[in-house]
Amino acid sequence: MSFVATANPPARGAEPAVANDGWFPDIEREQLRKDIRLDGTATVERLAIAVEAAMASVNAELQEWAAEQRAAGHAKLADVPAPQVGGKSIKVMQYRNAIYWYVQAALAEAYRDMDTLPQGDGKGARVQAALDGRVEGFQQQLRWAIADVQSRSRVIAALL
Repeated sequence: MSFVATANPPARGAEPAVANDGWFPDIEREQLRKDIRLDGTATVERLAIAVEAAMASVNAELQEWAAEQRAAGHAKLADVPAPQVGGKSIKVMQYRNAIYWYVQAALAEAYRDMDTLPQGDGKGARVQAALDGRVEGFQQQLRWAIADVQSRSRVIAALL
């Protein structure tokens, strides 16, 4: 029998929402931590940095599309016409997913440390390959979520 130690998440109320630009929604860090099942290994400070970086990156990628939506008279992302699920705009859900995938990729990359990998029998290489696959999967989900917000195809293909 083996024991796996995990760090407890911060106390409730210790992680305020990260304010966005007013058009895109704020991100609730406690909800993010709960939704992606993130324990306290990622500190309050590191999670805040990851969320801010995610918001800056995703907002920049969506800047042109958001400007088109503002010009069409939509005061915020939640006002963009979209189906509702559970009383929430799918566009807001897709945006939140983009932030979540970005954060997961960033944290997986940040905590990738060869010193903590198992030694011998090629285990380190196998663990590293698995981590690389996780990061790539998170990045693919991020790309899809950004495409979904814009109602664009998830596949970009060109004939050579």
